[in-house]
This record gives sequence, structure tokens and C-alpha cells, in this order.
Amino acid sequence: MFFPAYRGRLSDAVEARGFYRFRKEVDSVLTRSQKQELVSELKEKFDQKKILILVDFKGLNVSKINELRTRLREAGVEFRVVKNTLLVRAAQDTDVELIREHFEGPSAVTLSYEDPVVPAKALCQFAKDNEKLQIKAGVMGGSALDAEGVRRLSELPSREVLLAQVFGTMNAVPRGLVRALSNVPERLLYALQAVKDQKEAA
Repeated sequence: MFFPAYRGRLSDAVEARGFYRFRKEVDSVLTRSQKQELVSELKEKFDQKKILILVDFKGLNVSKINELRTRLREAGVEFRVVKNTLLVRAAQDTDVELIREHFEGPSAVTLSYEDPVVPAKALCQFAKDNEKLQIKAGVMGGSALDAEGVRRLSELPSREVLLAQVFGTMNAVPRGLVRALSNVPERLLYALQAVKDQKEAA
């Protein structure tokens, strides 16, 4: 959230003081009501998300942060840099509170409201090319994920690919069934994929 007084000086301020420090300056001028509004907005997003992945972007320059943001946006994923004190407040009474211990240092949240694999893949690929991006933790389906858990999730096929793999051997599937299967929960799909992999390995 940027305000008019800062927009004109955004480029100079970012280059002179760095992205994270500039964000802290913007946060410091928020009024109490504006902070509460932001917390309420975040809490709502936390309740609606399929997955949240917390990252540390310290060391990334502005160009790289913008590149990451663009990649995620094109994949339908939201990227938000948020002050840790506001994260703590927004996480209260949500499953995001499970990773509260990681709310330190420069923090950004990545939110997906559809396929949880997509942001994991995007972040892990970006981190492979840009080692300064650190994946801290994640939350999916009421369970906490560590960095390794996010990495393993990134190795799974996407929801759309998984649907095609699981039901690809079925011939002449009625359209109504296909539409119904499109709403199958991700956990069931991944469980079916695991069974399929085990049978193929046997």
C-alpha cells in the first residue's frame, strides 16, 4: 500500500535506501485505522487462501523483486511485503499463526487461492536462480510446511496436470463427471497420485 505523498519519490527512495527500508518507512506513516484496515484485509486473505508461503527477500535488489512479483502475478499468485508486527496481528485465529516463529527479518507472503503447487514451483525455481531469496515456511490446509516441505510440494504436478494424469486412462468420460472432478480437493488428488506412483514402482 503506497500513498500519494510517496508515489512521486518511489524510484529515488527505493534506489537510495533499499526496498525493505522504504517499505518500513511507508508502514511507519500508516495511521492506526489504516493499519487495522490492512490487518483485516490480510486476515480475510489468510482465511481464503489455499496456500501461503513466507519468504525472506533480503539481498534481492529492486529489479529482482519486481521480476519475482511479475512472475507470480502472471501465475495468478499474490505477493505482499508486510511488516512482521502486522503479520502477527493478521495471523491471529488463522492457521497462519502456525508459522508465527518465522515472522522475523524482511518478510513477504505469497498467496494462492487456487492451486497450491503453482506458487511453490514459481518460488523454488526463482530461488534456484537467485540464492538470496530464502523460503522460510508455508501453510496449507491447516498444516505448517517447512522449507523442505515447500520444495517437495513444488515437485508435484500442478492440479490441472494431476487431473489429466489420474483420469487420463478413462475413456469417454461424460462432461458432467469432468466438471464434478474439477472440484475434487487437492489433497485427494495428491493422494491418488501417490497411490498411482506406488503401483507403478511395484
